[in-house]
Amino acid sequence: MIKPNFDGLPNGPGVYFFKDRHKKTIYIGKALSIRKRVRGHYRFFGEPFSKEGKLLRETSAIDFIETPNEAEALLLEASLVKEFLPKYNQELKDDKSYPFLKITAEEFPRLLITRARKPDGGKIFGPYTNVRLLRQAVRMLRREFPMRTCKQLPKKVCLMYHIGQCHAPCVGYIGKPAYDRIVKDLENFLLGRRDAVVKSLLRRMKQHAEKREYEKAKTLYEEIRALESVPNPVLRDWPGVLRQLKEALGLSVIPERIECFDISNIFGEEAVGSMVVFVSGEPARSGYRRFRIRTVTGIDDYRMMREVVRRRYARLLNEKKTLPDLVVIDGGKGHLSAAKNVLDELGLKNLPVISIAKQHEHLFKPGREAPFIFPQSSPILQLVQRLRDEAHRFAIRYHRHLRKKEGLFK
Repeated sequence: MIKPNFDGLPNGPGVYFFKDRHKKTIYIGKALSIRKRVRGHYRFFGEPFSKEGKLLRETSAIDFIETPNEAEALLLEASLVKEFLPKYNQELKDDKSYPFLKITAEEFPRLLITRARKPDGGKIFGPYTNVRLLRQAVRMLRREFPMRTCKQLPKKVCLMYHIGQCHAPCVGYIGKPAYDRIVKDLENFLLGRRDAVVKSLLRRMKQHAEKREYEKAKTLYEEIRALESVPNPVLRDWPGVLRQLKEALGLSVIPERIECFDISNIFGEEAVGSMVVFVSGEPARSGYRRFRIRTVTGIDDYRMMREVVRRRYARLLNEKKTLPDLVVIDGGKGHLSAAKNVLDELGLKNLPVISIAKQHEHLFKPGREAPFIFPQSSPILQLVQRLRDEAHRFAIRYHRHLRKKEGLFK
């Protein structure tokens, strides 16, 4: 049983996981504010006979995935409950009274909310626990994947066409092959295959551009930007992502253990460093470390990064402990060079290290002039971003703690 540091949880929307001592997920929930919702569970802390109390007694770790809004948290929660079948999510596992999303089996399919699972050839997604949020999610999906909503095809275009949420198959403004592509993209999106959706849109955009159909190409470009601007909240096949990362960066081994560093300071005051650890694509919080900068005064992030990296790996070498498979640095080429120089001095020339630059989210590797550029939908970039964001969050928490302790933060 644990009682978490609630301040370490995000205050925004997303999905959270309660895990037992074997790291098995035993409960998945969604929230408008993850921090407030998890805190709400702990009102039952110490009540062993209630459902909540039993859940808390078995909980050894809490994890989360942030989403852009509560509607996407709802969609994510349902898909994850279906995947993991947590023991304390019985109400979702039963599938008896909650609504589903359905893509109908018509010539020009519709996207519906339904409570019935009729064997009529339609494709079912869900269930979902909140009808209000589900309707909000459907509005979002219809903007990105325009499909008809009418029960019978009319003889003239309707309001949905004029507001851009239907391409009017009723009057032949879109043919069946093009309409089927939209339906397939929606299916992929609901299954978490956002990369497949983006690739399909890119291919169609290039085809329109080659035909000088620039307005159609521009429309698809805007759809791609809209999809890529929303981080993919779906849990990944992390072993597969790590294999992709190995191939993309030319690493000699799959990076099962990754350590990521960040520096935090305000005008040189109470500068600190942080290091977080991911094992098999997931946070290993027992391995996190924080560093109070000792040898640098003023504002010099490069020297601070050198100090933190030196202290970390000099100690590992001295204690003969296992080194990571990959080191990630928060920063650009300067931060990367500072870390690489220290690793070389310590005799760790073969320890892979990369950095992620904030401005364009490009990845840099020593000895390579050009950056690695991945789309926002790339699971490789999203994994590195998760590492960077977690290191930054951990550093900020420690920095605020020290400033408050010294009377510099109120």
